[in-house]
Amino acid sequence: MQIRRIAVQQFRNIGGAALELEGRLHFLVGSNGQGKTNLLEAAGFITALRSFRSADVKTLISHGGNEAAIAVDMEHEVEGETQLTIKLKPGAKEAWLEATKVSRLAEVIGRFPTVVFSSQDQQLVRGSPGGRRRWLDLTLSATDGGYFKALQAYHRALTERNALLKQDAPVAQLAAFEQVMAEHGVVLVRARREALAALAHDLTEAYAHIADRAEPAGFGYAADVEVESAEALLEKWAAGRRRDLALRSTANGPHRDDFDFLLHDREAKSFASEGQQRALVLSLRLAQAAWFRAKRQVQPVLLADDVLGELDPVRRDRFWSAVPKEAQVIATGTTAPDESLGRWQVFTVRDGSFGAAE
Repeated sequence: MQIRRIAVQQFRNIGGAALELEGRLHFLVGSNGQGKTNLLEAAGFITALRSFRSADVKTLISHGGNEAAIAVDMEHEVEGETQLTIKLKPGAKEAWLEATKVSRLAEVIGRFPTVVFSSQDQQLVRGSPGGRRRWLDLTLSATDGGYFKALQAYHRALTERNALLKQDAPVAQLAAFEQVMAEHGVVLVRARREALAALAHDLTEAYAHIADRAEPAGFGYAADVEVESAEALLEKWAAGRRRDLALRSTANGPHRDDFDFLLHDREAKSFASEGQQRALVLSLRLAQAAWFRAKRQVQPVLLADDVLGELDPVRRDRFWSAVPKEAQVIATGTTAPDESLGRWQVFTVRDGSFGAAE
């Protein structure tokens, strides 16, 4: 997939901008706080109709504005030349493919894959389980409609069970929602385990390339309930009802799952150096891009947000050599890119405005 034009209105500090993208490599250069990341955020929004920085749509709309808009013209391996338009209002999203309004936003999710490389990614290694779960859920939801539906159904039932726990509801009512959670929860656990096993292959290859085969990398999946069966989930919730009633919350289940990054079968968050952790998250994003390409038959657009400056020159060059040669890259930084890495189309960014570099 290639983005050929992106237009943004009233999105964060970008009042209005339209970029015509030529070739494969594009670079946004400017001081911090000028709007480079905001443009990448808008480009990345087309994949899952959500920001990689904020879950609150209101924060994306320019101060004093009522609506933000993103319009992207693309060349797509499956859909040919197409345009996606997204409008954001407080508490609402709307999307159009060409001139046709999308009736169900779920139909758009995953069709236009992008992968964001961000300095925040290191929190995937050493941050909370919630961040890792969110990344995994978004990755699987973008390529598997069944997973997305199971995730939605599980969390709706979980919300209802938690509400009943706060009301000291009878066992029969709790059990009804536990049945729904178990049905969909086992789908989540199985899909997560299978996906991490598949992603580990590409993670290992990418890390070996970036880190020059320094140590074997992989994942360790920590399912909150290890047995992959609806019965096991039901037994866990039944045994924990008294505790959950006291806590007024569901303490166990797939919503508590986690996974670890491993180096030499040891947890990277405890033993890996800063450089190793950076190499791991870059490798994770390359593995995610390979996953999208395999599942959707579409080459994702790679969005690199000022991350390569954190690498030493050797690992930076190894990273670029690991990027698929056919992939479009939109990158940001405070200084212009090294010409040895390829021929870049460069835009200067200042106060939310974008101009072609001289």
